[in-house]
Formats: sequence, C-alpha cells, structure tokens
Amino acid sequence: MTKRPAPGKKYAALLRGINVGGKKKVPMAELRSVLEELGHGDVRTYLQSGNAVFSSAVQDPAALARELEAAVEVRFGFPVKCLVVDGAYLRAVAEACPFPAAGLEGRQLHATFLSEQPRPERFAALDPAAYHPEDYRLGDRVLYLYAPGGLGTSELGAALHRPALLKGIDATTRNWNTVAKLVELAADEEA
Repeated sequence: MTKRPAPGKKYAALLRGINVGGKKKVPMAELRSVLEELGHGDVRTYLQSGNAVFSSAVQDPAALARELEAAVEVRFGFPVKCLVVDGAYLRAVAEACPFPAAGLEGRQLHATFLSEQPRPERFAALDPAAYHPEDYRLGDRVLYLYAPGGLGTSELGAALHRPALLKGIDATTRNWNTVAKLVELAADEEA
C-alpha cells in the first residue's frame, strides 16, 4: 500500500457492525495499525465499536472510506462498510442537532450517519406521531433520533432502519456521547 505524507485534515472513520456479538472482530490496536500503514497520522480510536480519528493529506472522504474498507478486508478477511467524515462535518452535525442534546442522556439521542442525502419523500409514510414521545429529524446526511428509552427498545429507530427506507445508502449509528467525543477528537487544528 502506498504511504502518504502524514497529516493534513482531520477525519473520523465510522466502521459499521464490527465487534458486535463476537462477530467481525476488529481490535482497535490493529485498526490503528491499518490506518497508519495507509499513511495517515495522529491515529486514535474510541471505544471498541469502530470509531477512529486520523489526519490525512487526502481530501476525498469517499476515497478514504473505500481505501479503508479494502485494507480492513485484506487484514481481517471480511468486508466492513465504513463512512469517513471530516472534523468540520462532525462539528456541523453536532451544532445542527434539533434536539436539546445538553439536557439529554447520551443514550437517548443518536445520529445515524448516511453515505448520501436521502430524499425526504422516502420518509413520507413514516408518521412520527405514531411513535411519540420518540422523534426524528433529517439533517445533512444524518438522521437525528430522540429515543427516551434508548435505541435498543426504540420502535421508531427500528422503523427508520428498515432496508426499504435507506435502500442504497450506507448508514451507521452512534449515540450522542460518541458523537460528542468524536467531535472533540477531530477538532484539533488541521496540520
């Protein structure tokens, strides 16, 4: 793999569906190694659920995601979907949150990051009132979900993640504590 000069812009890599129920095991130390071998710098991981922050001279998040997906498959032997977003986008997602994040527990608020912007018409048949007090809002390549009882019991969360609703769009969800930590880790000045 080609080495690149380290640092430039800060990014977060969000890997989908790893280290859940003993399947698709990706140790974070090895994920850090993969990112460093790809030539990225300032690599840090957060939790065991596939969150990494790094800096790179590459300016194309989609290209970074494809490169990381290929490297993870080579290293671990299975495919893993990955979204890569830059620090400015993460900050914008946090700032645009339509729910009172500061007054909620992290488990009550979630952000589902999307590989592309879905058309609002996809959600027309979904009546938020039927799920009250749960609620959602569509943002810029993100779905915000307020689930007072947590994601594990959220009927609205399940409805929002039906395959037909997000068909053709890669999606991965993080609770608000994780979103806030990733914003903090990716906020360092760009090199």
